[in-house]
Amino acid sequence: MHSASYVGADEPTPGYNTKIPEKIMTPSEVDTSIGKLSFFDGMPDEPTVDKLYDNLTVMRGVEAFLNGIPATSIEGLREGHVELGIEHSNEVLLFDHLADSNPLFLTANTDTVYCSAFLHLDQDGPTVVEIPAKCGPGTVNDAYFRFVIDMGVPGPDGGKGGKYLILPPDFEGDWDGPIGGKESEIDGETYFVVKSPSYVNWVILRGFLVDGRTDFSEAMFRNGFKVYPFAKRNNPPEMRFVSASRKSFNTIHANNFEFYEELNRVIDREPIGLFDPEMRGLFASIGIVKGKPFDPDDRTKRLLVDAVAIGNATARALVFRPRMDGVSIYPDSDSQWMTAFVGGDYQWLRDKGAGGRNLNARTMFFYQATVNTPAMVLKMVGKGSQYAYAVADKDGKYLDGSKTYKLTIPANVPVKDFWSVVIYDPQTRSELQTGQPFPSKNSKRSELVENSDGSVDLYFGPKAPEGKEQNWIQTVAGKGWYTILRLYGPLDPWFEKTWRPGEIELLP
Repeated sequence: MHSASYVGADEPTPGYNTKIPEKIMTPSEVDTSIGKLSFFDGMPDEPTVDKLYDNLTVMRGVEAFLNGIPATSIEGLREGHVELGIEHSNEVLLFDHLADSNPLFLTANTDTVYCSAFLHLDQDGPTVVEIPAKCGPGTVNDAYFRFVIDMGVPGPDGGKGGKYLILPPDFEGDWDGPIGGKESEIDGETYFVVKSPSYVNWVILRGFLVDGRTDFSEAMFRNGFKVYPFAKRNNPPEMRFVSASRKSFNTIHANNFEFYEELNRVIDREPIGLFDPEMRGLFASIGIVKGKPFDPDDRTKRLLVDAVAIGNATARALVFRPRMDGVSIYPDSDSQWMTAFVGGDYQWLRDKGAGGRNLNARTMFFYQATVNTPAMVLKMVGKGSQYAYAVADKDGKYLDGSKTYKLTIPANVPVKDFWSVVIYDPQTRSELQTGQPFPSKNSKRSELVENSDGSVDLYFGPKAPEGKEQNWIQTVAGKGWYTILRLYGPLDPWFEKTWRPGEIELLP
């Protein structure tokens, strides 16, 4: 006789005819981070079911927050414009006396003249944006903060000025408008044509200071920037410019339950195709569905209040204590200088998409910053700008407004134009509000005292160290702060890292 040999002839699992792999089984009790979960033969009991569904709502709510920030950030900007009476595309916010610390505006700079407008393609249809010559970097972003087209120096007009035609997402016709734009002749005029994925679009332009003054750029925008429906090109509405300087208003999304209401407004207004089915499904899982009221019951609302608190805290961890490859500008050292553009891709794609989208990097950027364009991440020697931010001193400790610090900017800063250092409030991610309207120093506008070797020492603290007043940026006792170093027209030594800023040092 021959003995029988069977695959899987081990001792049967109790209750089965065969051996069942342990890895597919669920024990009767499981201890987890959300408590003890109980099962009858793999079927969760009622208390466990309630706990799991609550947890699912919280998880979906957290993900909706982290992934929805780009949409609510644009919505916050739009609502900030409405707060100042700007509701139509021919109405423009102009920081004619620069962006001081009064507005709540994510990491605005104090060094360029912002010109800001919103397009409403659902109301106006195809819309013309005329850009004046000598305009600095400008960009159009859609309602999910995605790149649509550049304007000005990095745009197809190359700083010479020109007419842009922005098509709504539901436009049907012969005009071709790929993302990034396409030059076309229409009725004898040259337009840079682009079709946006959304109805609401943000147009943000920057004008440079001339001799440290805003006059040139203010006049350039007032005289040369125009927005009007293509259908009214022969009789465009008059432009209206509203000064945003020295005014207090908010452009930042909510970090409490109102966040979901802001997100719902975007979903309801924009075309269904603004988000792919996966993202729409995420938002729908917490009750945000286009065309339907967002009215969660008390239990769901309580869970979403918890979710947004966790989401907000997570976003803050990503910004102020990031743990991701590529965030350190100088990984060969203990330098605290970081980049907000992790991965060097404006779409936050890893390995050109092979590694998917770096979701943490995208959240880290949009929680603290605005404007999405390839021009901010590409190596453009002598053009555009580069950024480095620091939230800690050289020992890795958060920056404390009660203490005094020094930062050395070595000589021969590699810039064609100028450099600046601006400090920000970690709560609002906006300019720190102090006794100085501009919490910053600028190599062109500020009268800085240089060291004998050409370097510059900047000081930060509630009071200026004696004799250092010209190089001092005020902080607020009892508050934190962080800083961004900007290089306008960066040169090779910046990209090659042969020049690097000093670290922020705590003074005794």
